[in-house]
Amino acid sequence: MSATHDLAVVIVNYNTAALLADCLRSLADGGLAGLSATVWVVDNGSSDGSADRARAAFPTAELIANAANVGYAAANNLALAAAGFGAGRHPGAYRHALLLNPDTVVPPGALARMVALLEAEPDIGVVGPKLVLPDGSLDLACRRGFPTPEVSFYRFSGLARLRPHSRRFGRYNLTYLDPDQPADVDAVVGACMLVRGAAMANAGLLDERFWMYGEDLDWALRLHQAGWRVVYRPQVVVRHVKRAASRQSRRARYEFQRSMWLFYDKHYAATTPRAVDCLVKLGLAARGGPALAREMWHHRSGRR
Repeated sequence: MSATHDLAVVIVNYNTAALLADCLRSLADGGLAGLSATVWVVDNGSSDGSADRARAAFPTAELIANAANVGYAAANNLALAAAGFGAGRHPGAYRHALLLNPDTVVPPGALARMVALLEAEPDIGVVGPKLVLPDGSLDLACRRGFPTPEVSFYRFSGLARLRPHSRRFGRYNLTYLDPDQPADVDAVVGACMLVRGAAMANAGLLDERFWMYGEDLDWALRLHQAGWRVVYRPQVVVRHVKRAASRQSRRARYEFQRSMWLFYDKHYAATTPRAVDCLVKLGLAARGGPALAREMWHHRSGRR
């Protein structure tokens, strides 16, 4: 068996109706040119008419309208599963999937170029493009290193900002790399992330414990562990407004802090020396506030 379509595009939306319409129009106006593709829009209980505007902007899109905001990872997984992706599920109808934020604009032919870059090297599991903000500057999140305790310390202590060109201190946003040169990286950002179907069959879908933020880092790490490369390819440039939905949500701001704890607890806590582990958790609890401190405490108590 072989997949019959090139690409499933998954867009998770929450109260960004106008931006979603612009994103969908960019796909209809050439962003998907040269590909056999289906677009899924997963609306997370928006109250701004997003679902109706999505239907108008892209009538052929598959729409999943959630009654409430189930979170970013869970919403993506609904569409990915509907498209036939998941652990052990390959090949299906689609060769690859693209996670795309509604606050992006995709230029004509961009996704076909990304697919070609992915398929040029069979060990690549993920491709991320160069993302630029509305003012033309680089979205630093489009290529990242994993937030190990050491890397996180450099970032939150300000050393990364003071020494951005240092290979040691600039490892989280890889600011020592030329943004116009291709590179193998630890992770790219879920705002525009092309993933090979075979890689998802190995690593599974997004971890839904991450309600928002961190799920793309976790996915990239699991894909690396399954033997796949994650690459940054600036040959494709996509515009990204950034945090268009999350800035409206108090929970999203909390979940940013919570995701750092989840990622650390899942991937690093067991191998971190006890003294360092205590310092990391104190720092996370201080940044996340009382709600996160309580969750961390209950999690610790539940392990006893």
